[in-house]
Amino acid sequence: MTQKNQQHILLIEDDPPLAQVYQEYLKGEPYRITHVETGREGLRAIRKSPPDGIILDLHLPDMDGLEILKFIQEQSIQTSVVVITANGSINTAVEAMRLGAADFVLKPFNADRLVFTLRHALERRQLERIVETFKEDLDRKEYCGFIGSSLAMQAVYRVIGRAAASKATVFITGDSGTGKEVAAEAFHYQGSRKDKPFIALNCGAIPKDLIESEIFGHVKGAFTGAVAAREGAAALADGGTLFLDEICEMDVDLQVKLLRFLQTGSFQKVGSSETEKVDLRVIAATNRNPWEEVEAGRFREDLYYRLHVIPVHLPPLADRDGDVIEIAEHFLRQFAAEEGKDFQSFSPEAIALLSDYDWPGNVRQVQNVVRNIVVLNDGGVVETEMFPEPLKSWSGETQAPAKPEHAPISPRLMAEFLNEKEIPAAGDTAPASGLQIRPMWEVEREKIEEAIRACDGNVPRAAALLELSPSTLYRRLRDSEDNDSETLAQAVG
Repeated sequence: MTQKNQQHILLIEDDPPLAQVYQEYLKGEPYRITHVETGREGLRAIRKSPPDGIILDLHLPDMDGLEILKFIQEQSIQTSVVVITANGSINTAVEAMRLGAADFVLKPFNADRLVFTLRHALERRQLERIVETFKEDLDRKEYCGFIGSSLAMQAVYRVIGRAAASKATVFITGDSGTGKEVAAEAFHYQGSRKDKPFIALNCGAIPKDLIESEIFGHVKGAFTGAVAAREGAAALADGGTLFLDEICEMDVDLQVKLLRFLQTGSFQKVGSSETEKVDLRVIAATNRNPWEEVEAGRFREDLYYRLHVIPVHLPPLADRDGDVIEIAEHFLRQFAAEEGKDFQSFSPEAIALLSDYDWPGNVRQVQNVVRNIVVLNDGGVVETEMFPEPLKSWSGETQAPAKPEHAPISPRLMAEFLNEKEIPAAGDTAPASGLQIRPMWEVEREKIEEAIRACDGNVPRAAALLELSPSTLYRRLRDSEDNDSETLAQAVG
């Protein structure tokens, strides 16, 4: 093993001949040993450069070795200490272990005993570091503005932690309300550009004819209304981060200019022939599937690959294994403090409702629901009747057990299907039994719409009667072959 890879061992022993013996014992091991004879020298060496391991004689001429252990413990110094004590001083050895010593050896001892004890102490410390690292990676309940300890979010946290310091472009995808701007800010403020500007621009909220000016700026007179020169987001973000939200809303012609800007770092203001250069990191985001946009011809493939260096997908709340409870409790504490209310917790029934609901609006919907509850109600515990619609209707029904999207149709519904007497589809041949058969999707859709009408537009109640989850009911309506927006709007009231 090279000098670079050797572990550093500090030997604190006031008897030089014994210190020489111990160093001979460890001669064949991969250690770099530093020897000091007094406690003060030992403390000085520890402060200067904490060693991987310490061999400590408890009986020193200037201080008790336990004082060194107390110092290591108080300063939270990460090192493995093996103490040396005389036979008959077991109580002292036990006290040393209580103060953080990894192990001890009793005089006299042989080479094998010292080698084994020190090696075991160092290996155990390495395992402890590994466990601590895993706990940091897998047990975070909050991270850079995110709330949630699910495995899905732990993966997001790790990507942000590892890539924040990079200059590489980041492409964030995820449904509306999942926290794409929160993720973009996390990349910025965890990186080396955290003291520089973070400029966010929503490409979907700016008219098509103004987006180029918003990004690159314009000179006076460049177009009607340009009464003065104006810096764009690219110049404002120089040295920092430019966040382009809803990037797939950008006009294809402007995508060409953005691609050139990403490749060269230079641009021209609208109406100017002068080229400007900036140094910034670009983070893009969309709530669409960017590759589907490429295939549809609405997003340039070369721009997609230029942005898609570090992809990050934010999972919907329904896929986040109970994070909704942690998020709701966080917002409850926050909004109760802001509004001067006494809310402290959710009732068991309210927690069950939070867990069972699909949350199509994701974290943003949870935030709005909890704020609504806090503003419009009083009390210490949130009950289900305090929830706004559609959750209040959802909570008023006995929910059927969750089923997969393609769950079998219930016997009662199947019987209704089989009792239909309709003309078969064109080109079909009626069975010998005379039973008229229609396409399953058509019959299923009709029965779903009938159930919704019978329940006066209450979708959760209709879903419970059909023994489907409301989300499955919505999907089956949406996916019907003849489904159009007008019919769907009539069906859901």
